[in-house]
Amino acid sequence: MKKSSFKRILIIQTASIGDVVLATPLIEKLSDFYPQGEIDFLVKQGIQQVLTDHPLLHEVLVWDKSFDKYKHLYQLLKSIRSRRYDVVVNVQRFAASGFLTAFSGAAIRLGFRKNPFSLFYSLRLPHHISADPAKSRHETHRNLSLISSITDDDMHYRPKLYPSQVDFAKVSQYKTQKYICIAPASLWFTKQYPERKWIEFLRALPEPLAVYMLGAPNDALLCGRIIEESGYSQSLNLAGKLTILQTAALMRDAAMNFVNDSAPMHFASAMNAPVTAIFCSTVPAFGFGPLSDDSAIVETDLALSCRPCGLHGFRQCPEGHFKCALTIPIEKLLQRVP
Repeated sequence: MKKSSFKRILIIQTASIGDVVLATPLIEKLSDFYPQGEIDFLVKQGIQQVLTDHPLLHEVLVWDKSFDKYKHLYQLLKSIRSRRYDVVVNVQRFAASGFLTAFSGAAIRLGFRKNPFSLFYSLRLPHHISADPAKSRHETHRNLSLISSITDDDMHYRPKLYPSQVDFAKVSQYKTQKYICIAPASLWFTKQYPERKWIEFLRALPEPLAVYMLGAPNDALLCGRIIEESGYSQSLNLAGKLTILQTAALMRDAAMNFVNDSAPMHFASAMNAPVTAIFCSTVPAFGFGPLSDDSAIVETDLALSCRPCGLHGFRQCPEGHFKCALTIPIEKLLQRVP
């Protein structure tokens, strides 16, 4: 099959919100190479809002894992096969997505070797994550490598989100003065800058600066406690009140965005928004750092033998001291306040 004949392409990434954002460079590049082709994207239920009204996508497919997971998986496979894709690109490394890829019926099936079904791919590539900076490669580059065989070796495509004019209008009310955004939460405790440190940071800010606390609905209590304990009068808790794309629209025009190694960091990258990313138990060498033109990484100066303690973090510090986070001074954050 000639490259020019690719008419239907499917990208599969059924992991978390941040992982989906980091797969969006594939959309940008494939659209450049196959402008007449239809590009679809498969995500899990609840994540599809990240790609709402994406101008380069033909359709967003959804896998509902909440109940009858495998029944829905087989229904999804039937739907995928009926669409007769020329190419399926699987960014996910777990078996279910590999099953969909392997039996998709596509002539070209691209993915990572770590996937249990990769033996059935037409091309499978390694996916290496290392804590050694000398061996570091960004996740977007690992993802883009999957399509090098049908495009080229250019790795300069960045994540990109497309908030609508309605999204920008929704958050325009918060842009009447200079502001910063703080996303203090993370799915993993050891990836999260401690609550008391955020409180110290807010107390040290100049009062005229507006502060918007961002996060999911279940982050609202944490954001509320930080605001209450800090006593910072110019702060507003927006956790759970904005969609993902509205959050991205607000972050775009912030004087600075302060985030953990978590999804909001990738939102900032996708909007080329100024960002300061705090790395606690994880390290930038894993390849998930910020990509904005104005970006900085803040981490401890201590050489801790226990860091990194894992790729995704833990519910509590395995060593019990959490020095990777507690030894990051707020002064490092204050230096990034414009």
